[in-house]
Parts: sequence; structure tokens; C-alpha cells
Amino acid sequence: MRETMTSRERVRRAVAHLPVDRMPIDLGGHSSTGISAFAYRDLRERLGLPTDRIEVIDMGQFLARVDEDVRRRFHIDCAFLRPPARDTIRWTPRGNYEFVIPAQYDPRPREDGSWLQAPQTGSFMPKGGYFFDTIRQPLSYGDDAFADCAREAERLYKETDYYTMYIGYGAYFSGDLLWQMRMITDPEEIYEENEFHHKLQLRSIGKLIDAMGGFVQAVVINSDLGSQGGPLCRPSLHERLCAPFVRDLCGFVHRNSDFKVFLHSCGSIREFIPSLIDCGVDILNPVQISAAGMDPRELKRLYGDKIAFWGGGCDTQRVLGSGTPEEVAANVRELTGIMKPGSGFVFNQVHNVMGNVPPENVIAMLDTAYEEAFY
Repeated sequence: MRETMTSRERVRRAVAHLPVDRMPIDLGGHSSTGISAFAYRDLRERLGLPTDRIEVIDMGQFLARVDEDVRRRFHIDCAFLRPPARDTIRWTPRGNYEFVIPAQYDPRPREDGSWLQAPQTGSFMPKGGYFFDTIRQPLSYGDDAFADCAREAERLYKETDYYTMYIGYGAYFSGDLLWQMRMITDPEEIYEENEFHHKLQLRSIGKLIDAMGGFVQAVVINSDLGSQGGPLCRPSLHERLCAPFVRDLCGFVHRNSDFKVFLHSCGSIREFIPSLIDCGVDILNPVQISAAGMDPRELKRLYGDKIAFWGGGCDTQRVLGSGTPEEVAANVRELTGIMKPGSGFVFNQVHNVMGNVPPENVIAMLDTAYEEAFY
């Protein structure tokens, strides 16, 4: 079947639950829809593409920027919004794996074979590892980086037809266990802290709308609300201490821009979804179908016409890294068959492709997604 829509139009319509020519496909449009630089290097080699300039765009998760040749090969509809680092260095952690990374991180070898990032980050990659254990970098950009990002957003909008989103805001919930305990012991403090951060975020989003309102299609808020086995807090606590600010943020964004609100939350979060829909969240990612209570059929049946699902197209925990290419293809066919009907779905694997995923599995996933994409 012939494609008739641009990538940006296709994603916009899918997110709005409107008919599309085919299911949109994402790889690398968000820092939780991407691919490890190690896996990306292997993928490029398998495809016969150059491997001499692989750019790392997230030093903590060690994600690669997905290049135009790979986007074209796999019919990808999204592009990651982050300008290239102003100063870069080449770094070879092992073997033939050479990457272009921001110079500020400058990893140093340690006696045990691990790598330590620049001392101010306190982050290391173990020997033979695929990502750094932690990274202390702000979610929001400084003024110079924000201006660079605005220029990159304008360039992507005018020179390409990819869907882009701005990543940089929290969703008023912390993964820190002590913070979660304080939701019970000191709820007034938590509310006041969220209120303070909310004012800062609205001010920043106002700047974002002024600078990029014509060029960006979504704004991302991030807070992991679930674990593998269940929610990280009682939904009633979230409704009282966090949801009011999510609701106000969504309202502000929708009143003042054409942006959609994209919420990233891992884990078992089915109990939160009705509240998130009520708050005005438009898009949910990564749709961790392998977590408790996250059966894709039930999610689609209950909420598929009320919120767009961005992810859940391939099981990264149980299939993508350990299955055969045939098993990966079968998993993609099953899940797209569930999630694609009625629009409201952007294909992506559940979270990032890890560094040790075989390239033939990545190819099987993305090729099958395109084969199954048409309505």
C-alpha cells in the first residue's frame, strides 16, 4: 500500500485518534524510545552502513542518535530533538566500538577495566558494560542550550517532516524511596514542594512555547509511577499530591499551544491511567506490557480511545533481547494486531533497545512493524 502522509502528519493524526495511512513508527524520538550506541553500531554494521561517526546523545543510558539513513531504511517517523554537542571527543570503550561523545564527560579508564566519567558526574561504566550507572545532569536546559535547541527545532521542522518533542520536565513524582515515604508522613511538605516546582515548570514551558511553539509537536513530562509488580504509591496519594499539578500543566499547555502532552512512566501503572486521562495527558509511554496488570488487550479496550499509546509494540524484557528473529517478528505481529486498530498508537518497543540486543532482532522488529503498519 502506498504511503500518502508525511511523517509529522501521520503521527499527529495517530495521536489524535484520527485515521492514518499506516501506523507510525518511532526509534529514537525520545530518550526512552531509543537504541543503545553499542546495539546501534552493530545494527549499522549489519546493514552495511558506515560506523565511523556514531553520536551519543544520552551519556547515562548511552543512547545513539538515529541517523537519517537508518530512519529511511526502517520508515521511522520521529527525530530526537537535541542539537549536536558543541565540543566532542572520540571515545573507544572497547574493541571496534568508537563513539562521538560530549567532551565534558571525558571517560577515564580505571584499574578494574571500568570507565569513570568526568569526576563531577561520579558515574562509571563497568568493564564490558553498556551504559553508565548514573548520571547527574539537569533535565532542563540552560539559556544557551535552550537557544541551541530552539534553532534545532526550527531546522527539523523546516528541513524534515519528522515529528519532534521537547524533553525536559518532571511529572511531580519522585522515584526516591524517602520522597515516597514522605507522601505519607509529610504530605503538606510534598504538596508545597510540588507547588514550587510547578511554578518553575510553567515559567519554563511558557518560554518553550514562545521559542518553539511553531516547531515542536509535543512536550514530555517524566515520572516513573510503577514498578514491575505494581504502583509505587497509592493512587489516592498521587491524586491528592501530584495530579493537581499534572492537570494544571496539561491545561496550560493545551490553552497556549498546539503541543500534545507526552507522559513517560515505566512499570505497572494501569491504576493511574484514568486519572492521567482526566488530567489531560495525551500520550502514554513506554506501555510496559510485561509489568503486572498491563495486559495490552485490556489497556486498548479500556483506554485506547481516550489516550494514545506510544510503545508496547515489542516486549523488550522477554523477547527482543533473547528470542530468535522469528520470535521477535511474531511478538510484533501479535502486539500491533492488538494496539493498531482505531489509530491512537505509535509503534515502539517497550523502552530502549539494550546494548546486547542482536542486530538481526532489531531488523526483524522494525521490518515486521512496517509490514504490519498498513490499515
